[in-house]
Amino acid sequence: MELEGLRQRFTALTTAHLADACIRAGLPVRCAPAPTRSVVPGDRLFGPAVPARHVGSVDVFLEAFETAAGGGVLVVDNGGRLDEACVGDLVVLEARAAGLSGVLIWGLHRDTADIRAIGLPVFSLGSLPTGPLTVGPRVDGGLAEAVVGTWRIGPSDLVLGDDDGVLFVPLTRAGELFALAEGIRDTERRQADRIRDGEPLRQQVRFAEFLAAREADPGLTFRAHLRAVGGAIEE
Repeated sequence: MELEGLRQRFTALTTAHLADACIRAGLPVRCAPAPTRSVVPGDRLFGPAVPARHVGSVDVFLEAFETAAGGGVLVVDNGGRLDEACVGDLVVLEARAAGLSGVLIWGLHRDTADIRAIGLPVFSLGSLPTGPLTVGPRVDGGLAEAVVGTWRIGPSDLVLGDDDGVLFVPLTRAGELFALAEGIRDTERRQADRIRDGEPLRQQVRFAEFLAAREADPGLTFRAHLRAVGGAIEE
């Protein structure tokens, strides 16, 4: 699937739609840790992962930029550390100069005001004035894979971020997942319109029928019922 087309389609989707699409497709829902948020509310991330495992020096980022394809997202693995910031304004400026579309940090940033002024989307666990406190040895494979929370992220992953957080999906399944997400979005929009027009959601999803059916079959889940009646409020 051509990435620019997906980028345009993502403007009309949310990470929530795509997370539900992962469930529908039987894929693991891989999210960055819940505190991960954009430095500027409303910013969005889209692009293939450009991983970099930080060990205390910016050289790993500069090396990543040397071969990074345009439109990628720098994914910084600083082990989720909350005692130091590992990305500041110069790294973000350099990422923009290298043609990247954003930065995701499993860790902290600093130079918040300058980053806001640069305008490149940056997502992190928060900010702290101090930069790296120590410098460790270079990590083998540090440009091939980054760890974010419990997930290992590499160039075969597409990074998606918005006000709900950050989601990772396999590039090879992106077209399928976007199509599923668009179907879920459209169903939910129709449901919302019908609620506004006076038709409660319980009526739309035939909730009374579900309760009666569950009495007869205690193993029946609401999700299975929704799939049977064409609902999409859970996935």
